[in-house]
Amino acid sequence: MFKQVKSALFWYYLIKFRKRIVLIVLLLIIALFANSIYADVVQYLTLKKKLEFLEIVLISKWVIIIFNIVFSIYLLLTMFNKEDEKEKVSKKKEVKTKEKEKEKKDIFSSNEKFTEREKQFLHKKKLKTKADILLDK
Repeated sequence: MFKQVKSALFWYYLIKFRKRIVLIVLLLIIALFANSIYADVVQYLTLKKKLEFLEIVLISKWVIIIFNIVFSIYLLLTMFNKEDEKEKVSKKKEVKTKEKEKEKKDIFSSNEKFTEREKQFLHKKKLKTKADILLDK
């Protein structure tokens, strides 16, 4: 039974983060193949007797390898932080909507001088300022 639970968790996270996992795998494959590509480029440059470019090729090989590994580590470390950020954003939106509902109730309770038609208009229309639109984003 433990194997089934472990397998279920593995497939759940694999499906949930498949785009990120595919990107990580591709980056690591590029890092692994950088050495064979480097060997081909060095061989080509020696055949063409352009040895002054070997230094640039060596530096670019290591830049590619280090960048791919560091970016893969960054993607792995931030993989689970996305969930927390999304939950925080959704909670903030819920709080904002509750505050807006309270404001609407306050408008109706404090101002009894509105007619029924005006109350319907205020309830249906959501008049937003530019600041409200920016806060919603």
